[in-house]
Amino acid sequence: MASGKISPRQKMINLMYLVFIAMLAMNMDKEVLSAFGLLTEELKLSNTSTSAKNDAAYEGLNTLAQEQAAKYLPLKEKADKIKSLSSEFYSYLEDLKSKMTEAIEDITDYTAMDKPDFLDEYFFRGDGLKPEGQEFVDKMNNFRTEVSAALGGEFKDLEKIVADRFNTDQHENKDGKMIDWLDYRYKGYPLVASLTNLTQIQANIINTESDVLSTLLQGELKSQVSLSNYKGIPALDKTAYFAGERVTGKIVLGRYDATMVPDKVTLNGRAYTNIKDGQVIIDMPAGNVGPHDIKGVISFTENGETVDVPFETTYSVIPEPNSAVVSADKMNVVYRGLDNPISVSLPGVGANNLKVSATGGTLTGSGGKFIARPGSANNLTVNVSARLSSGKTVTSAKTFRIKDIPPAMGTVRNQFGTVRMPKSGLSNTPIGAALPDFAFDLKLRVTSFKVKVPGQLTIIVNGTSLNAKAKRALAKARRGDIINIYDIKAVVSNNASYKLKKVLPVNIELTN
Repeated sequence: MASGKISPRQKMINLMYLVFIAMLAMNMDKEVLSAFGLLTEELKLSNTSTSAKNDAAYEGLNTLAQEQAAKYLPLKEKADKIKSLSSEFYSYLEDLKSKMTEAIEDITDYTAMDKPDFLDEYFFRGDGLKPEGQEFVDKMNNFRTEVSAALGGEFKDLEKIVADRFNTDQHENKDGKMIDWLDYRYKGYPLVASLTNLTQIQANIINTESDVLSTLLQGELKSQVSLSNYKGIPALDKTAYFAGERVTGKIVLGRYDATMVPDKVTLNGRAYTNIKDGQVIIDMPAGNVGPHDIKGVISFTENGETVDVPFETTYSVIPEPNSAVVSADKMNVVYRGLDNPISVSLPGVGANNLKVSATGGTLTGSGGKFIARPGSANNLTVNVSARLSSGKTVTSAKTFRIKDIPPAMGTVRNQFGTVRMPKSGLSNTPIGAALPDFAFDLKLRVTSFKVKVPGQLTIIVNGTSLNAKAKRALAKARRGDIINIYDIKAVVSNNASYKLKKVLPVNIELTN
């Protein structure tokens, strides 16, 4: 509140506004939030496992560089550069995740991470970026370009993979409008979804290290390294699946040699024959919800002896969502006479593939972002439907209460209640109206008001400033007199047809 005397009644009104807004805080679907949390935890486990394998590969390359410097020292220098870039970027993301969850009492309670406020405030300022947001984009771009520079243009396929993984180009929405990458990926998303997104970027960093190591060694070790030193590399199409889906992907040798056809493959304890171009093609039921292992042995014959190459990986099955996530960007009510932002999303389904409609008002927009304009009813219902990749159709509905814009308060110099100021200042100061502590930054325009000077007749004024008659009455006022501005009429600046409730008066105590 601005400075000035505030009556006990006004203080109580202000407190009630705050309590009311807190009671209207939106509730995200706990099942969806938990699914994001589960995916984050599984990504962390996968990152830990891959990091350990990368460390072992770095150690092996270091040994080779010591034993055969001419062949392997240039490779080690490239690998060390990639490792340094990866470590720096990974640590930056880990620090950012710590900041995001600093105010969360229990960081394992993902149902409490339903607000987008942190990154919305940390990255963005209006339609632009804060320095922190630009720093994040710069980190992505720098990692991509520096990794490509370290590879030296020798591995075009790998450079393309890195460029795709860390691409920050704008995205085109359904209407052909280009949206900045940072807005598209992070603005308005729940905290838990952003945590999952950042953890996935960390997974991309570690997988890039793994790809670089594999590619560097592949180029030099084709005829140098025995098969006993190779590992089977499971490469799933994705690391998390809905119940009922099929797990798809490939298991290949580090050499990626299509001529290397195994003599025998054992997968999860059973003989397996789905082999093509030296690759073991994975195609099997996903199983129940939870983590699952894929492990086995690829057997080859080398110099008359059988060489067994083991492989092992893990994946997670997560519950298939059965309802959409719908949230009002301001609070869980919508206001009559205003454009109310509404965000709609469904995990696993692109925003442009959602079918969204509303009853009790109109809904316009696309790409998961909509504007709701309530009608004369008491409630507005947002209806969402989508067809999942499994063929199942999911439908959901969310009902919001429709409320009128609350009573505004008269202002002088943007102050409410009783304002102390000199007589000369009041003569030239416009009378305004505002909604303190309201969720929307609403612009109001005063059209008329009444002025009561002690000992003088009430004067009606059209517009925002005192007219000549009101100024003559004001000239007769004395120090300490209370000038009452009441019966204030105001309209919403961009919707003059909406009829505001009464505007509370403002009083001016003259200081001279």
